[in-house]
Amino acid sequence: MTRIPEITRLAGILPAAVMLCVIWAEYGGGRIAAILAGIFALAAVAVFSLDARFSRLAFVLIGIELTVWAMLSHDGWQAGLAAAIASGSLIVALFTALSAIRSAAVSSQEILETGRFLARQPPGLRYVALTVGGHLFGLILLYGSIALLGSLATDSAAREPDPEIRRHRTRRMLVAIQRGFAATLTWSPLGFSMVISTSLVPGADWSLVALPCLVSAGLLMFGGWALDTAFKPRLSQPAPPRPPETGRWLIHLRPLLILLSAVIAGVVALRLLTGVEVIGAVMSLVPAVAIAWIFIQRLPSGAGSLRYTGTRIAGFVTRELPGYRGEILLLFMAAFIGSLGSFLLVPLMADLGLDLSAVPPMLILVALIWIIPLTGQLGMNPILSVSLLVPLLPPPEAMGVSPAVVVGAITGGWALSGVTSPFTASVLLAGSLGQVPPRHAGLVWNGPYAGVMGLVLSLWVLLLAQIL
Repeated sequence: MTRIPEITRLAGILPAAVMLCVIWAEYGGGRIAAILAGIFALAAVAVFSLDARFSRLAFVLIGIELTVWAMLSHDGWQAGLAAAIASGSLIVALFTALSAIRSAAVSSQEILETGRFLARQPPGLRYVALTVGGHLFGLILLYGSIALLGSLATDSAAREPDPEIRRHRTRRMLVAIQRGFAATLTWSPLGFSMVISTSLVPGADWSLVALPCLVSAGLLMFGGWALDTAFKPRLSQPAPPRPPETGRWLIHLRPLLILLSAVIAGVVALRLLTGVEVIGAVMSLVPAVAIAWIFIQRLPSGAGSLRYTGTRIAGFVTRELPGYRGEILLLFMAAFIGSLGSFLLVPLMADLGLDLSAVPPMLILVALIWIIPLTGQLGMNPILSVSLLVPLLPPPEAMGVSPAVVVGAITGGWALSGVTSPFTASVLLAGSLGQVPPRHAGLVWNGPYAGVMGLVLSLWVLLLAQIL
C-alpha cells in the first residue's frame, strides 16, 4: 500500500473527531472541546490539501494570506483567528453528521423505491411530486437529494423514445428537484444556511424564525410550479397518453416521513430536555439515527447486524469521508475566510467612515436577497459571502426589525444562489445529470425563476418587517 492513500484513508478520522468535539462543546465541553475541534479541523485541512485541486487550494492560500494580514495589523488577531477556526469547525462537524445519514439513506431500498415512485408520476403530477420529493429528501440528504432523485429521474426519462419529449422531461424533472431542494435552505434546521444565519444574526433562534421561513419555502415551491405550468414547452406533436401510476402516496412516502419525523421530533426533544442549541441537537442525533437505521436495514437478513453496522461505520470513516475531502476543504475555508475577512473589514470600514447604519433598513434587507446570488455568480460560496457580509450589518435591533426578518432575507438569497450559481454543488449536479454546462443549468434553466422569485421574496421580507 502506498503512503498517500494510507494517509488519505486514515485522515477520515479527523472530520469525525471534529464532529465529536463540537458535540462535546455544545453540551458544555467548553474551551478544551473547542480547541480540540480546531486542532482536528486544521489537521484535516492540512492533509486534504496534499492532493487538492488548485481551485480548492486557492482558498487555503487566501486563508493563509488573511491570517498573516490579521497578525500584522491587529493586536487582538488571536480572537479573530479563533472565531474563524471555530466557524470552519462547526461547518465540518455538521457536514460530517449529515454525511452519515446520507450514507445510510443510499443503501435503503425503501428510500430508493420512494424516489422511483416520484419519478414515475404522470406529467400532470410529476413536477409537484418531484418538487415535494426534492424538498423532503433535501431535508435529510441536502444536495445529495439531487444526486439520488436526479439519477432516478434521468433514468426514467431515458426510457422515453421521443428525443424532444425526453429533452424537455429531463430538464423539467431536474429543475423540479433542484427547486424543491433549494426551498429547504430557507428553513431547515439541518442546513448550512440556517446554522450560519442564526449564529451570525444577534437574537436569532431557529424556533423563532422557522414559521416565516417556512412561508418563504412555500413561495419558492409554489412559484416554481406556477412558472412551470405557465411556460410549459410546446411539443411539435402531442405526447402519447400515459396510464396513471398505481400505488398509494402515503405508503410510498412513509419511510421518508417516518425518518423525518424521527429526526425533527428528536431534535425538539433534545432541545427541550437538555437546553442544548438546535445545532448541537442535530449533530448529536443525526449520526445516532444513521447508525440505528443501518442496523435496522440488516435485521431482515438475520444474524450479523452488529458486525455489519460496525463495518459500515468503519467504511464511512475510512472511505466515504476521505472521498469528501474536496468538499470538506472548501466548506471549512469558506467559513474561515468569511469569518476572518469580516473581522478585518469591520475596523477598516470604521476607519474609512463607512457606516451601514445610515442605509435604510428595508434597502439592506432587499439587498441581501439579491447580493448573495449575485456573488454566487462570481464563485463565492454562500457560506463565504454570508459570513463576510452579515457581521458588517447593523444588528436587527438597530435596524428596528425582528431577527427573523433578517434571517428570512439571508436564507431567501441563499436559496436563489442554490439554483443559479454554477459553482454550487446543486447546480453542478443538475448540469451533470442533464448533460449541460453548469452555467446553463443555473442561468438558462433557473435565471427567470430566480428573477421572479427574487421579487416575490423581496416583497415578502418587506411585508414581514411590518408584521413582526
